[in-house]
Amino acid sequence: MKYWLMKSEPDVYSIDDLAAKSPAMWEGCRNYTVRNFFRDAMSPGDLAFFYNSNSDPIGVAGVMKIVSEAYPDPTQFDPNSHYFDPKSPLDAPRWVLRDVAFVEKYARIISLAELRTTPGLEQMQVTMRGQRLSVLPVTEDEWKIVTGLAGIRA
Repeated sequence: MKYWLMKSEPDVYSIDDLAAKSPAMWEGCRNYTVRNFFRDAMSPGDLAFFYNSNSDPIGVAGVMKIVSEAYPDPTQFDPNSHYFDPKSPLDAPRWVLRDVAFVEKYARIISLAELRTTPGLEQMQVTMRGQRLSVLPVTEDEWKIVTGLAGIRA
């Protein structure tokens, strides 16, 4: 099993939205590194932190599970979608996604500030300045530390 951190702006799509309708597509990622994570590195059964970005506070809101293989993101073909990509051909789609399922919402947000000051998380990718990817790998040790912060036994 691998562990991930997946960012969303809660005013666009929140952990409560996922809890209300799960599983759901994690669509709209338009970065080749993220596409490669979805296509080549993730597997059904992997766990991911649901991370609130561009919010107050920024941080980990809960946990979700990867529940599908990678498949073409349909929003890339929809001219009415914010994620439309006119250069992505139907016969060779550029962008893929994974379905995710709600697992748990934490009682509190584990803030980025708290992550940055927690021993053992110094190398966690989300804590590093300039890290802009919307999907990041998380090590097993980092996973255990963060779930511990949330009061969850690893």
